[in-house]
Amino acid sequence: MTQDRTLLFIGATTRALRTAKEFGLDVVLLQHRSKFEAEQAALADVTFVADYTDWSAVRPLAQAARERWGITAALALTDPALDALGRVNDLFGLGGTGHEVCRRFRDKYEMRRHLAARGAPTIGAEPLGSRDDLTSFGDRYGYPFIVKPTDAAAGIGVFRVDGPADADAAWRRVLGLRETGVNRGCGHLFPLTGFLMEEYVDGPEFSVEAFSFSGRHVVVAVTEKLTSGAHFAELGHTVPARITSAREELVAAAATGFLDAMGLADGPSHTEIRIGPRGPVVIESHNRIGGDRITDLVEAVYGIDLVAYAIGHPFGLVEELTERPRPRGGAAVRFLDAGPGRVAAIDGLAELRSRPDVIAADVFAKVGDVVGPVLDNNDRLGLVAATGPDGDAAVKLCEELLENTLNVQVVNP
Repeated sequence: MTQDRTLLFIGATTRALRTAKEFGLDVVLLQHRSKFEAEQAALADVTFVADYTDWSAVRPLAQAARERWGITAALALTDPALDALGRVNDLFGLGGTGHEVCRRFRDKYEMRRHLAARGAPTIGAEPLGSRDDLTSFGDRYGYPFIVKPTDAAAGIGVFRVDGPADADAAWRRVLGLRETGVNRGCGHLFPLTGFLMEEYVDGPEFSVEAFSFSGRHVVVAVTEKLTSGAHFAELGHTVPARITSAREELVAAAATGFLDAMGLADGPSHTEIRIGPRGPVVIESHNRIGGDRITDLVEAVYGIDLVAYAIGHPFGLVEELTERPRPRGGAAVRFLDAGPGRVAAIDGLAELRSRPDVIAADVFAKVGDVVGPVLDNNDRLGLVAATGPDGDAAVKLCEELLENTLNVQVVNP
């Protein structure tokens, strides 16, 4: 392997590995056993299977790889791997995002503390240590308010406390999550031990997909998010967001100001923002690309592959973006919520995937699986992502295809 073109990829997807090899990079893969796929070992030059959430396991493997093959850059694109990424960057002086900044993004209470200390816009937040904390927070900030894990993603463990009468049930829910965790999707990779309370922001939600170049942040897209009042799972995304240009600029400015305050200098970011009575408020952010096929929507509309940028930028293999790109049409993804029950039949995937205007069509369960109600992103049953001449057309097509073409029959178990 070539020392100046060697990438340590922590928790890579198969697609991202293909991209790295298309760039001609040598790849040392450090993968969690629950995320390992056979094709990944064929693509990577070297593969280690280990728990990348455990630094005591990661450090000796990273050091051995550095000594044997040299490591030019390290990269992680999923939340559970970002702590190890920051530590590796610091350990080897690689110049990427360090552990302190990674921790600010991952620890949602630390993010709030950091913003408040810098005088940056934020909302009230406090750690949750006892049942009485719930009452105290409600007395101070009012109702409703949000309870969520300090270190998780995908809506895992997020819920709303609507009034003082909810405190006992909310505390029981926190104790249950601490004891059992979440075993759906990537939930097992999050500890769910620390929780915080924060003010509830009522308003439409968006995300900002950006890429940073030595502290210069370029907003690539503002994404409109579809949610439900019944839970905090995301049910859809639309690119570009269907909002006025003035409101879009407010959202974009809130995101770039936040990234400055957080100290992010390089790489991708996915920042979730709600526009409430006080204007745009950052709900949370991640120093990685967005999930839920958002990167596919962005590429379809703007022609920018954020996965390729994340991989190629540390090696100087992509040109820096100088300004916001212009949209070429619209794209959307809508998720299927058909539970609870037993999956009795799945039809329509082949037809959907053959359509040129369909970016992706997936079902996350198989016939015979028992599925529950939607509590977080891991409970959604499937998706359809499609393009159109604008966002309205893309959304309409997704909804029509979910209604008329994709058939996931769920019956009582």
